[in-house]
Amino acid sequence: MEKAIDKTGVKIGMWIFLYSEVILFGGLFVLYAAYFHAFPEDFALGGKELNRIFGTANTLVLLISSFTVAASITAIQQRRKGLAIGLLVFSLLCGLTFLINKYFEWGAKFHHDLYPNSDRLLDSDPGFNIFFGLYYTITGLHGLHVIIGMVLLAISLVLVAGNKISAERYAMLENSGLYWHLVDLIWIFVFPLFYLVL
Repeated sequence: MEKAIDKTGVKIGMWIFLYSEVILFGGLFVLYAAYFHAFPEDFALGGKELNRIFGTANTLVLLISSFTVAASITAIQQRRKGLAIGLLVFSLLCGLTFLINKYFEWGAKFHHDLYPNSDRLLDSDPGFNIFFGLYYTITGLHGLHVIIGMVLLAISLVLVAGNKISAERYAMLENSGLYWHLVDLIWIFVFPLFYLVL
């Protein structure tokens, strides 16, 4: 009974934490909406500077990783440790792929003089400058969350390998999965706001 209460408490704590993350990104999305309303043409021009192929690839990578993380939880519940380990390793590789794509994407933007306080942005219309300010803030913060999610998945992987996570005790893996799903969900909003803006 006591263990059940502890498990419930951990899960509730995780949901409260995730709610605070939703509030954080929700506030940034509201800020985006307000500026988009004020500068729709500048935001559309900013969106054209972004690479939709990179954005689409990263979306697919995160969606696939979300599935494999969920599948790893099912695998551990079914006592299929080897499969769970394989799925977690694949999920981590997806996260790494996302970050590498983002590195090259940001590098291309810096090469084209599109970074905070660059001459091109300072000399452009205010809305264009604000668009990229929000782009770097939101995608940078999201990238940080991807890294945190990968750390949690890596810890879970080590615990699965060491039999600390099992069919009877998998709260850590489940909570890590919840966090990873949140990271993916946030990107589902980020992608159309920046890459598909018209």
